[in-house]
Amino acid sequence: MFNTKELKDFMAQTPVPESELLPEVPAGSQNPVLSDLWQPEENSQAARPTALEDRLCELGHISSEQMEQARSIHRKTPRKRLGQILLEMGVISEANLMACLAEQYGVPFVRVTRDQMDMKVFGLLDKLYMEQHQIIPLGLEGDKLVVATTDPTNVFLLDEVKRKTGKPLAVRICPSEDIKTILQDLNAADSGTDYQVDDIIKNIEENDVEVVDTEDEDIADMERIAGESPIIKFVNYIIFNAVKEGASDIHIEPGDKKLRLRYRIDGVLFETVNPPYNMHAPIVSRIKIMANLDIAERRLPQDGRIRVSIHGRNVDMRVSTLPSSHGEKVVIRILDTGTTKRSMTDLGFDPNTLEILNHQIHQPHGIILVTGPTGSGKSTTLYSALRTMDIRSLNVSTVEDPVEYQLEGITQVQVHERIGMTFSAALRSLLRQDPDVIMVGEIRDAETARIAVQASLTGHLVLSTLHTNDAPSSITRLINIGIESYLIAASTNAVLAQRLVRKICPHCKQPYEPKPEEAGYMEMFGFNRDNLFHGAGCEHCRHTGYQGRIGLYELLVIDDKYRDVITGNPNVTELRRMCKERGMTTLREDGFNKVRSGMTTIDEVMRVTECTI
Repeated sequence: MFNTKELKDFMAQTPVPESELLPEVPAGSQNPVLSDLWQPEENSQAARPTALEDRLCELGHISSEQMEQARSIHRKTPRKRLGQILLEMGVISEANLMACLAEQYGVPFVRVTRDQMDMKVFGLLDKLYMEQHQIIPLGLEGDKLVVATTDPTNVFLLDEVKRKTGKPLAVRICPSEDIKTILQDLNAADSGTDYQVDDIIKNIEENDVEVVDTEDEDIADMERIAGESPIIKFVNYIIFNAVKEGASDIHIEPGDKKLRLRYRIDGVLFETVNPPYNMHAPIVSRIKIMANLDIAERRLPQDGRIRVSIHGRNVDMRVSTLPSSHGEKVVIRILDTGTTKRSMTDLGFDPNTLEILNHQIHQPHGIILVTGPTGSGKSTTLYSALRTMDIRSLNVSTVEDPVEYQLEGITQVQVHERIGMTFSAALRSLLRQDPDVIMVGEIRDAETARIAVQASLTGHLVLSTLHTNDAPSSITRLINIGIESYLIAASTNAVLAQRLVRKICPHCKQPYEPKPEEAGYMEMFGFNRDNLFHGAGCEHCRHTGYQGRIGLYELLVIDDKYRDVITGNPNVTELRRMCKERGMTTLREDGFNKVRSGMTTIDEVMRVTECTI
């Protein structure tokens, strides 16, 4: 080893020419050390046409007010990128942000699915490396390796990938959620969690099943306990398969010597494998153990919660048991935390409706109601609205029954009616906590409604849900509950009614000739016969023609004209007709607009809406 003096003498005796340390760079040219790593493709725009924030506003992804708010936060936290701040505010989707960044950097933007990947090149990089660095190989383009990444400016990462694979790179930019989904799918395929259901059922006898009554059982890691017993393995399969299929609910329904298992996917129930009837009691007992319920109690309904881990992904579930004439029916609600992270722009709002709703959400006081039946996406809309608020400067609190999703930076209160912690009691306490925004899970009675109205009149913004069929009906429902009409007129800012319809599967989408019964609706709403689409059915959509869901919305903004009418205690028919005459877009009209744009079908719109005017 050299000491300091010897090292100086050595460097003096053997000087290194400066030309060998850094190649000579001609005037006006790029640094060859960086340009050799990656360059924009010839047909891409290397120069940024405008600043990112100006382009986002120009495309209508965010408003100028939202951008100014993001800039203000950026000035206080300069280490954070502006795009990261916008995502944390929930005002823009990652896909829209990435598409804009791609335009700025002159890099092609792509949405990546497993079907687009060439598995021959996938093994060139380690899965853990891809997960840590958010980069994934897609295939070959001539002699170049096509890679998708969330940050095409990280030349050091691209250089490392180039060295690891031994190939020049063609770079694409894509959202992190696409990379995460692909890696999760591939991890699931490689994990060996492939349950042979027929073998499980075939080898099970009633005497083979023994339910162990222990409260200390660790049920968090499903893979670890998958092989402990046939019943445990089968219950794990039920849950694992439901999450894999994207189900929102699991129904375990006993019949007369028959046990039926169904998943609710995109709002519709599908029957899956039906186990033997003698498995019913052990399955229910196993689920009760997981949810910390009383196994011995079979005469009363019970409610519980389960948290499991599937390939490192935490999944929360609500369990409800109900005694029936043939035994206990169990329904498990799967709570997907991914839905709470969706921005308002991803929910299917018309741009005009979204702009008006965003304006209402940022009002200092008043009531905003979201209405619709159970499972129509009301909670998702409210959570997305809360995510757009500046929680750094606002005190935001919620009262829920139950608290379904955890929101960072927000105080969430669980209702416990058995001990007197009702919606109204929780609201009274919250009003002594200096709140700015209060979300009430549901207005169920006159007392809760009255406190919510008083809170809005005393300078608080209140968001809540109500079970009505459309927006105008919410006003008359509050009157029927017992709230004075003049208080409703003074406190209510807006009412949003919504439904969820299934989207046409993009993999099998094709034009079609309308059925005779659809002709009348087409003439009424001005459809073009050549612009109708449906899904033919494929493996991706379980041959239903639909994949995923999107919202239909009906927004009623209460202005001075409506306040005068509401004070006069109108009936719902008069109020609905007035709303229509003043230009309110109804649920059905919004649905037909989405049919015109090729998102869904006439059948779906007719299924979830009713003609009320």
